Amino acid sequence: MANDRLRALEDVEKEIALVLQSAVCLSGTIVLELSKEKANASLLDRQLNQFQTSINRVESELSAQIRYLTQVATGQPHEGSTYSARKDCQMALNRAEYARVKLGELGHTCETMLDPQT
Repeated sequence: MANDRLRALEDVEKEIALVLQSAVCLSGTIVLELSKEKANASLLDRQLNQFQTSINRVESELSAQIRYLTQVATGQPHEGSTYSARKDCQMALNRAEYARVKLGELGHTCETMLDPQT
């Protein structure tokens, strides 16, 4: 689970690098096309749409990662978490141990009260 999250973040990092390279190339293409007497608007639109699609993918994945980290940081249940179940189990074991001790004390008190020779 954690490895999948790290792999996803690495993929986003690579996508960000590609988006930055694309931005540099796109700006060069835009300047080149606008310097022509007759700019190829469809080429510019196509490249701009590809750039926006890449940006949207990065934004979507980063938002998903941030939502996940927000859940983890605030203690809300999240996929793969066993903390709550472990905590509940430990608390149940603590209560059982406390009840055992108290029953032992009560048993000892009852024995003392019923056995006048002690």
